[in-house]
Amino acid sequence: MRWRTASRAGAVVVTAAALAASVLTAHAAPAPARSPAQPHAQQVADSPGAAWAADAADEAPATYSNPVSAGVVDTFPDPTVIRGKDGAWYAYGTQNPIFNSAGEAGEHILPILRSTDLVDWEYVGDVIETDAVPATWRDSSRAWAPDVRYVAGEYHLTYGLSTGGLALATAPTPTGPWTHHDELLVPSAPIAGCPTGNIDQALFSDDDGTLYLYWGSYDVVCVSELTPDGTELTGRVTPVAQGRRMEGAFVVHRGDAYYLMYSEAGCCEGESSGYTVKVGRGESPRGPFVDDEGTDLMAASSKAGFVLAANGNRFAGPGHHTVVTDLAGQDWMVYHAIPRDDADFPPVATRNGTLNLSKRPMMVDRLDWIDGWPVVNAGAGPSEGEQAAPVTSGVVTSTLDDLRGWRAHGPVRTADDSDAGGHARLGDGASLASTARGRGDLRAQADLRVGDGGAAGLTLGATGNGGGATAWIDRDAGELRLEARRGARTVRDAVRLPDGFRYADWHVVTLDRRGARVTAAVSADNVLDPLGAVTVDAPRGAGGGDRVGVLARGGDAEADNVSLVPLAEPVTERVPDPEPGELLAGYSDEFDGDAVPGEPGSGWSWVRGPAAGVGLQDGAFAFPTQAAELAGGTNTASVLRRAAPEGDYLVETRMTLGGHQVNQQAGLVLYGGDDRFVKLVHSHLGLQRKPGLVAEQVEFTREGPRPTATPPAAAYASPMWGAAPAETTWLRLLVHRDVEHGEHDVRMASSTDGESWQWGGTWTLPADGDLDLGLVAMNTAGAAAGFDYVRTYAVD
Repeated sequence: MRWRTASRAGAVVVTAAALAASVLTAHAAPAPARSPAQPHAQQVADSPGAAWAADAADEAPATYSNPVSAGVVDTFPDPTVIRGKDGAWYAYGTQNPIFNSAGEAGEHILPILRSTDLVDWEYVGDVIETDAVPATWRDSSRAWAPDVRYVAGEYHLTYGLSTGGLALATAPTPTGPWTHHDELLVPSAPIAGCPTGNIDQALFSDDDGTLYLYWGSYDVVCVSELTPDGTELTGRVTPVAQGRRMEGAFVVHRGDAYYLMYSEAGCCEGESSGYTVKVGRGESPRGPFVDDEGTDLMAASSKAGFVLAANGNRFAGPGHHTVVTDLAGQDWMVYHAIPRDDADFPPVATRNGTLNLSKRPMMVDRLDWIDGWPVVNAGAGPSEGEQAAPVTSGVVTSTLDDLRGWRAHGPVRTADDSDAGGHARLGDGASLASTARGRGDLRAQADLRVGDGGAAGLTLGATGNGGGATAWIDRDAGELRLEARRGARTVRDAVRLPDGFRYADWHVVTLDRRGARVTAAVSADNVLDPLGAVTVDAPRGAGGGDRVGVLARGGDAEADNVSLVPLAEPVTERVPDPEPGELLAGYSDEFDGDAVPGEPGSGWSWVRGPAAGVGLQDGAFAFPTQAAELAGGTNTASVLRRAAPEGDYLVETRMTLGGHQVNQQAGLVLYGGDDRFVKLVHSHLGLQRKPGLVAEQVEFTREGPRPTATPPAAAYASPMWGAAPAETTWLRLLVHRDVEHGEHDVRMASSTDGESWQWGGTWTLPADGDLDLGLVAMNTAGAAAGFDYVRTYAVD
């Protein structure tokens, strides 16, 4: 490092209370410059005690619109994001033709984007050059789904190979140079205890310091511990989740719970992609994880726990995500989605021959936590149009490469290194305090590292009353300690840090104050994987006009990327679920009459019927499954149909499905023809790598045009999945006629009690004609399906 003096000496202060009181009443220096991209603060004075104060009435918050990678790259699938120690955010994506529209042939291998605000990005290079692939690759290998973490003072980038296997590259900075490890973390072949495809991995660091690796695709997710340096698996391998086309696991730790989020259905079939993000919650990194209906993620069924699903707007197939937290403490999901109006590339030359690839640009949306569960945009799904942006600047936002806007006491210098760049070094007893101050509920954040002994602190201190709060990383005590004080009164609590905690590495420390409650946390990379967290109720009157500061006590410390912004206000209510209105009796049937559906006078008619064995039994319509299909060029199944109402409506059925053979299914269909329909069924399906297992699924799919197919043809979509069905299952389809875009938007829901509904994703079809209400029972013969009613409702 290159050290240079950048402050004058001041009094050495030996107690936290006295230190905070002294630095927070010091003479003000000029305030730091702010990024014009996010005008969250305003200079209100230029005199002793001057401050930057948020003024929402005078300045509009920053905004953005999806996809955030538009205009930079054509596509950016499976994004992973980390905030570098230089204060910028870095995103890494799957190998893809990112500059195809500019006439560039071929692909970039693990491209890297950089941003200072999470919404405006620039391309800064690739992890791997096309002529220098690692020796662990096969000739046809492509690099998929990277995951990046800060481990042992380095950036650890793991990725999957299209030919199978998980690779590791490490670097001292977010852009390299990258060292590629000589052996795969996980080989290409399935390993004992984990029958899955060895791709789609993600690291997780628990609060005891243990590193875990989650991985798996189609159809099992497994976990294993890693060695402390993150370079090898160790210990047992545990399957923790399974489901049709399940992949892309990402684990976070929030409060007392662990959340395993994952993507399922198909990622990459253009606008026919059914990708969806779901979640299970558990008490351990190894599970068991259950969804919000209590279904174990290892159950042989589909799952609830919807986090993100298509909503009928411009974007299809949202998924394969990461989570980042902005400077206000608001979480954001970064993921890819497919623009339905520009879904596919022309054929692309790759290391694995010529491929037909979908465009999957990078998206960013707010991740809310409501009633203990994560959900994007309160359940509204992918955003389109202008949105409030992540908070990445505010009252104070400083990389400390110089100390303008700061008041130094004691020995303080600035330093440079290849990763963090400019930052501050504080000697024993030294402090830095901002001249700007914030008010109300606040979040302070800083990157800190501790010298050979002593403690580094992040403080929020009130002006004039000797109050405030300090979070200490204390090397001598081996703890994260939080102290909140007013005058002579101090409240403190501490949590022990892991035995292997690397004090000399950078760690992210956050200090949140909401009302009287103050919470401190420390992590390696602030990806919802805290190594320690502690909360206290501050003494009465400890709030006020607060400055942010960094401190050293008992030894040297270093600080960087210090910020102070208003604390995010959490969203606490989901968007309301759709509700049925007036029953439309003319489009409904209780199956309690004399006419068998499909016969004259019943209101129903058959396509390729009547099906064998149908009839009215005990007040229900019996429709045994047929050995017939309705998919692609195989259209042999019978469809019982009747006219649907004009405008928007909701159709519901209560049904049972017996049998337990693979591919038996029955349920609702909105039928516009054999190549134009939407289907919601209870189905029995197998898992790819678990022969003999039959999973009970709520399956939601469509068949419709894919104009970019060669030749153009109808495409059968990769299904979305609903919650687990039961012996009796209720199914709903909500139909919206989107006149502006000439489409039918169809959303699904299912229930196992008729009262509590799990609403999922939306399929769209061109409004090239009417869609009839319909029932099907097909694929494999031998299962007794029964429908108690079909009810159609008006909707507002």
